[in-house]
Amino acid sequence: MINLWQAHITFAMIIFLLLPAFGLHRYWRVALLFALLAASFIQLDGLSLAVYLRSHIDDLAITTLVFMAWGCLRRLDLLAPAQRNKTGVMLLFAVFGLVLYPATLGLSDMDPYRFGYSPRPMLVLLALLTFGLFYLRNHLAVVMLASATLAFVAGIKPSQNYWDYLVDPLLGLYCCTALVLIFMRWLFGSLNKWRMSARDVARSS
Repeated sequence: MINLWQAHITFAMIIFLLLPAFGLHRYWRVALLFALLAASFIQLDGLSLAVYLRSHIDDLAITTLVFMAWGCLRRLDLLAPAQRNKTGVMLLFAVFGLVLYPATLGLSDMDPYRFGYSPRPMLVLLALLTFGLFYLRNHLAVVMLASATLAFVAGIKPSQNYWDYLVDPLLGLYCCTALVLIFMRWLFGSLNKWRMSARDVARSS
């Protein structure tokens, strides 16, 4: 039952974040989010739209749900921008994805996924990491990691593996892609500044 509700909430948040803002007032954006949640219950051939989406992306990690909820609150102007926190979060979960998924695809001899079944060392390490992020005031990452850990302890997902609460392919791919785009934007910006500086030097000489 929890998974079905998660599927409906996931459907609404993904479509809401993918749609353009259309210049709508905040109240209309809230109405749009609830309309998408209602649309997720529309039945096609006996299955809801949310279940169709779930069949393609499976159940997302708790961290992904928190990250999308943060994005929705940002889009509703209920949270202030936090670009530094967002970049740190993307770096953290890109590392998680790069550690986990190449190994699960057979590209590495190490299998980190098995550690998620007896995750006591992982829980200790993630607790230390969470305290460190709290000290750095990266509140978004703290909430994501704490929510995943609490959900794992409560056992709200069918999976007994801690990794399934921490990261999923969608989050890992998004973070890696976003970081590559940020790096390319920084690189092109640096090259343009260097070219402009070179032109100024050439003109002055």
